[in-house]
Amino acid sequence: MPVVLIEKQSSQVTILTLNRPDRRNALTVELMTELTVAIDTASADETQRILILRGAGPAFCAGLDMNETALPEKAHESGGMVARTLLALSQTRLITIAAVHGAAVAGGAGIMSACDFVVAAEGTKIGYPEVKRGLVAGLVMTFLRRQLHERDVRELLFAAELIDAGRAREMGLVNRVVSPGDLESEVHKIAAAVLQGAPGALANSKRLLEQLWPVSVKEDIERALAHHMHARESHEAREGVAAFLEKRAPAWAPQ
Repeated sequence: MPVVLIEKQSSQVTILTLNRPDRRNALTVELMTELTVAIDTASADETQRILILRGAGPAFCAGLDMNETALPEKAHESGGMVARTLLALSQTRLITIAAVHGAAVAGGAGIMSACDFVVAAEGTKIGYPEVKRGLVAGLVMTFLRRQLHERDVRELLFAAELIDAGRAREMGLVNRVVSPGDLESEVHKIAAAVLQGAPGALANSKRLLEQLWPVSVKEDIERALAHHMHARESHEAREGVAAFLEKRAPAWAPQ
């Protein structure tokens, strides 16, 4: 069974569904590879203008699959695929909308943050707990720094606590919060509004927003990847991931 489902909602809208519901859509190399291919394929189709990203089952995405993260031989490949996935989402000419429910955590919150719009269902938990696993949320920092006040970024990254959708809306991390039953209809309202705009004007507006920043997303991601990989290969990461999998508190060594 494919781990990313592809659906043409209409002649102009593609829906991509993360499809590992039994693992809360945790990100593996396989899933991220399928996702980036699907994004690139939709982007290359000139008839497509909107990309909707959602998750099957009880959660949008619980982040990286820690069973895979714990494998040293997968560290570089997995880290590189996270970077490629975030770049694919942020650099596509398509207008991207994340439909988030249940939980969007760590890498799951990262791919959410890389989208143009985020609609969250009430009760959704969102957060970046990487430091509690001995990891660095470097690859998503470029989006958080662009979207939020620095005090809020520091709260999300340093306290590393999950927040609810309402608090995420206050911060500016999501655009709209609706009841779970209204999530799909609200996403399609946004898509319908976007489709009233001229395709070229929208693509150029998106491109200009990127160019107005002194440093590009691509440059930020490349810089952050070095920090991310350094953390992945550290003793802290090995201990943090092992503690998570063993359901115990990590034993951090003094620095």
